[in-house]
Amino acid sequence: MQGLIADIDLLEEGKQQEESCEFKTTIDDDSKSKRKLYIESYGCQMNFSDSEIVTSILKKEGFGTTSSPEHADVILINTCSIREKAEQTVRNRLNFFNGVKKKNRDVTVGVLGCMAERLKSKLLEEEKIVDLVLGPDAYRDLPKLVKQAEEGQKGINTFLSREETYADISPVRLNSNGVSAFISIMRGCDNMCSFCVVPFTRGRERSRDPQSIVNEAIELFKNGYREVTLLGQNVDSYKWSAEENNKARLNKKEDVDIVTFANLIEMVAQIDPDLRVRFSTSHPKDITDDVLHTMKKYENICNYIHLPAQSGNSRVLELMNRTYSREWYIDRVDAIRDIIGDECGISSDMIAGFCSETEEEHKETISLMDYVKYDFSYMFFYSERPGTLAAKKYEDDIPLETKKRRLQEIIDKQQKISLERNKLDVGKNFKVLVEGTSKRSKAKMQGRNSANKVIIFDADVPKGTYVNVKVTDCTAATLFGELV
Repeated sequence: MQGLIADIDLLEEGKQQEESCEFKTTIDDDSKSKRKLYIESYGCQMNFSDSEIVTSILKKEGFGTTSSPEHADVILINTCSIREKAEQTVRNRLNFFNGVKKKNRDVTVGVLGCMAERLKSKLLEEEKIVDLVLGPDAYRDLPKLVKQAEEGQKGINTFLSREETYADISPVRLNSNGVSAFISIMRGCDNMCSFCVVPFTRGRERSRDPQSIVNEAIELFKNGYREVTLLGQNVDSYKWSAEENNKARLNKKEDVDIVTFANLIEMVAQIDPDLRVRFSTSHPKDITDDVLHTMKKYENICNYIHLPAQSGNSRVLELMNRTYSREWYIDRVDAIRDIIGDECGISSDMIAGFCSETEEEHKETISLMDYVKYDFSYMFFYSERPGTLAAKKYEDDIPLETKKRRLQEIIDKQQKISLERNKLDVGKNFKVLVEGTSKRSKAKMQGRNSANKVIIFDADVPKGTYVNVKVTDCTAATLFGELV
């Protein structure tokens, strides 16, 4: 993971889209299927996980995958609505796909995910740039809607479910390195952060049957994967019970009524010591000491927590409806350092220039960064999203130039802190899970340590193996080392 990810309009770092999980496409598979699917994914890791579910659903209908939209029978774009830039990128891609469609009128073009849920019929009827629109809870309807589109009938399903978790679907791993994989443990979000569209595009929160999660992790381990990342909009609020979810008990030999997130990560960690467990994203209001003590207990639960702050000022946090204060957030950081230790990597999200933010309040964000010492951050200036509580209640009154200047100050601060944190690792030995050759040099290998830091080193070792590496040098983004 690079040391920082910033607004892609402002900085060169933000152009590293593939590394920062901003954008991924399908690859060519080995199937001899006559019908081919091309799918592009934008936004968060949940979207990429969803694309793997979609691919699995269409695979059962006889579709293989292709890396070329020109060779596809169905083109799908899995979208993100978190920022205006993301939506504009999708519109540009849809225009390109319509050019492909003009050359091949048999191809079906569809929009999936958050942008589909937000814009719905506008894409289908007003702009007429797609054949089908599906929200995040409607992917099981995809084969039917594809068939309708092939018969000339446009289709839409943006129904938001209170039950759908896709627990019974085994995802097709796209762009996989064969070492790390995502497992979705829950869907939706009950947090109504005033700047965020997710509760409106992904619906209410519901947790997935824990045994199905464990089974998926076991299957991945059997297939050679050595790291899983448990995904949710707010993993710490994961909660499953036989009664509430109307499911059979987790284990009939035991009277297990409620499975919390701390219980779940322990269950996955117990599969095998060689299976690393990560998770994302944690919410500061919900992360408990139980989770931290469980992380401390198991060496294979990685010492890394993504804990978005968004702002360092309590008044701004209240306007954002984050439901915690600066003091609460600092208490949770202190708990991480006290229970797990300073070696635990912590990352964050930061928004510059939220509605009515003053210069002093911006400086409180900078001072929070100095206190926490984040290893890296995802940093953006505020982008008003239609339909959100902030758009309805507050004026977007911070000038764009001020937003950009404040963002630059946040970026500069994070760059300095990331380098400081990485310098502390020079001379230390780390257990590294090898992911493959370095992106920049095929002569070098790369992997990650428990704190989610990329380490580049000279060696010729198989990916998926664990090696001990001594760090000899660093940048703000990367550690460099040698095999011990």
